[in-house]
Formats: sequence, structure tokens, C-alpha cells
Amino acid sequence: MKIALIAHDAKKKLMQNFCIAYRGILTKNELFATGTTGRLVEEVTNLNIHKHLAGHLGGAQQLGAQIENNEIDLVIFLRDPLTPKSHEPNIGDLSRLCDMHNIPIATNLASAELLLKSLDRGDMEWRDIYK
Repeated sequence: MKIALIAHDAKKKLMQNFCIAYRGILTKNELFATGTTGRLVEEVTNLNIHKHLAGHLGGAQQLGAQIENNEIDLVIFLRDPLTPKSHEPNIGDLSRLCDMHNIPIATNLASAELLLKSLDRGDMEWRDIYK
């Protein structure tokens, strides 16, 4: 499965810790990320991540294009609901694309854990059929 990883600035450390905790599951999948998030996760996990541009430089749009072309199976977007900055990726655009193309999206730690555990159990195989 192809997993997109995105995190607002205030959630980047949480994304690193999440990826450390779920490295065993993530390593079995193809990972894509916005530039800074991908680099930070790669540094602490040694996971192989295809890094797009930084989110504010177009990385979120690059991931959006993959979503639009049904090339992503799962999105983990750890967002900061309290203090998002104007330069950070817009959750609205990506969640709309995920809804249009039936792609599961997690926006917080709890939903991210549920989706990855579901993926590990094989509950996401319907994505192969959907494609």
C-alpha cells in the first residue's frame, strides 16, 4: 500500500514518534511525504520515504495529485487544529480529494493508529479492488 505522511509544524515530533512506534508496519509499505516531514521521519526511523517538496513549496499539491490519480491508499495528516500557520498545507483540500476518491485519511494520532492497525490486519485490501 502507498501511504502519505504529512504533519503541521507543531505535530512533526508526534509524527516522528508515531513512525518509530509503527516502523514494523510502515516498512512493509511504500511511503510518500512532504519534504520536511519526510526528512525528519527518515532521520529517526531509517524508513525509505519518497519526499516531495516541502508542504508550503508545493509538496501538499504533489501529494494531492497522487491522491487525485488514485496513487495513494492511505493518508496520515497530523494537523494542528489550534494554531495552523498560513504556510502549512491545507487539510481541507486534501480531505476533499480523499473523500472524492475513497481514500482513508487520519488527522490525529488515534485515527492514524486505527488505520495502520487495520492495514496490518489486511482490512485495507479493498483498496486493491477499488483501483
